[in-house]
Amino acid sequence: MKKVITPMTITAADSNSRTISGRIVTFEETGNASIGKVQFAKGSIEATSVLLNLEHDRTRRIGKTLSIESSEEGIDATFKIAQTTAGNDALVEAQEGLRDGFSVEVSFDEYETLKDGTVRILAGELTAVALTSEPAIRSARVESVAATEENEVSDSTIEPEVTPTTEGDEVDNTVAQAEAVETVEAAKSVTAQSNNVGGWKATPRIEITAAKYLENKVLAATGDETARQYVLAADNTTDNAGLVPTRQLTEVINGLGTRIRPSIDAISSGALPDAGMTFEIPKITQMPTVAVTAEDAAFSDTDQNSAFLSVDVKKFAGQQKFSVELLTRTSPLFYDELLRNMGAAMAKAQNAYVNGLLISGATLDGTTVATYPTATELLGIISRGSASVYGATAGLPNPFARNLIASTGQWANLMTLNDAGRPIYSQVSNPMNQPGVAVPTSLTGNVAGLNLYVDPTNGGDGDGTLLVVNPDAYTWYEGTQYQLRAESTADGSITVGIYSFGALATKIAAGAFKNNKA
Repeated sequence: MKKVITPMTITAADSNSRTISGRIVTFEETGNASIGKVQFAKGSIEATSVLLNLEHDRTRRIGKTLSIESSEEGIDATFKIAQTTAGNDALVEAQEGLRDGFSVEVSFDEYETLKDGTVRILAGELTAVALTSEPAIRSARVESVAATEENEVSDSTIEPEVTPTTEGDEVDNTVAQAEAVETVEAAKSVTAQSNNVGGWKATPRIEITAAKYLENKVLAATGDETARQYVLAADNTTDNAGLVPTRQLTEVINGLGTRIRPSIDAISSGALPDAGMTFEIPKITQMPTVAVTAEDAAFSDTDQNSAFLSVDVKKFAGQQKFSVELLTRTSPLFYDELLRNMGAAMAKAQNAYVNGLLISGATLDGTTVATYPTATELLGIISRGSASVYGATAGLPNPFARNLIASTGQWANLMTLNDAGRPIYSQVSNPMNQPGVAVPTSLTGNVAGLNLYVDPTNGGDGDGTLLVVNPDAYTWYEGTQYQLRAESTADGSITVGIYSFGALATKIAAGAFKNNKA
């Protein structure tokens, strides 16, 4: 059996008999309920006596049905309000229009779904009614509120003194009741002068507790408008600062962790062998010879030699140690972000390793230039480097330099190079004879025909901050990244480690050419 909570609106409140009356259900009118749009068919709900709760909290019952009647239009009911603090507040709030809505709780099995998604209930059982702040069906309002009943005493009024009796004593009840009424009426007069109504304080209260806030937060997420209003009120209640939550977004600000690896991206890549801390690659060290020979002369002597290039496998590893409480009693976001950051640290370490080897093994330019070259000096570096790389890698299938790795300092200089004030490498458009693109919004681009890779690992301005590279002369071999997790029962801590293996094969050292700072 399904259940729906549909708010209606109170249309009246009588201040003389401690009753609240109004329409609790309007047939054939669409409203927003806990399950979305809802409509009750005529006669779909039987008018039965139920309890009146405050904001659908069944632990906060403030009244019960005094009368209930069904008609063609809907169901009207009158509720007797209990003489409690919550009941007193409910009467005041209904009179002042602060909480003047009815919301019905209905269990149902028979229904149909209309084209617009509205659930039209055909038969259901009324299980409870709540006094709410905002109804979903606009016509369900309080019609009358009766706050006091003749000769009725509120819990908050002054109780008359009653003389105790002993067995056999006879007391004139009529006189005692009359005295009690006079005492109560006098108390009402005094309290009314201090901004009270009928013996109770007229200032309505929003009862905010951590449990109630959580309950209404969940209901609000399902579309309950009354619960949403409660949460809004709680969030703006300055005298309950401990219950006004501080939102924490799932967004994490992290300006430190990045997984980019420009130097690795600028060279070729391969799969790491499945075992061993070294591996070997056959390499031709001497080519066979062919020469012009005379007729009937012997062939040119052929002597091809080879050797094995030994490549070291390196381990990259890091760890973090933290308490069990930090892992198990905090948001899962902590662990997710930790692993992301450790992965970023891994990428940074691998890239720095490769960048360092490329610089150390590259051919040093024979011409010195300024710390940050001019446009002419830059073209000189690229032209000399391209020729040097081609000469060293001529035996490769693709012997040409294709990439330029620049430090962030050199990247900044590239964007300043200009021709009579017109930027050379930072033009947005690409007209004919465009020399390339180097812009602040990308770490990749093109400079004088070479693919640009900006490597933040190298932020300096010395030798090797400009590298002209044939990517086929170097290969980065990488294996699977692993995670370790070890729990220490001795001190109640958890250690999370991350590690991977990688190897850089320098197949032809002269496959890179570096600037020579003056």
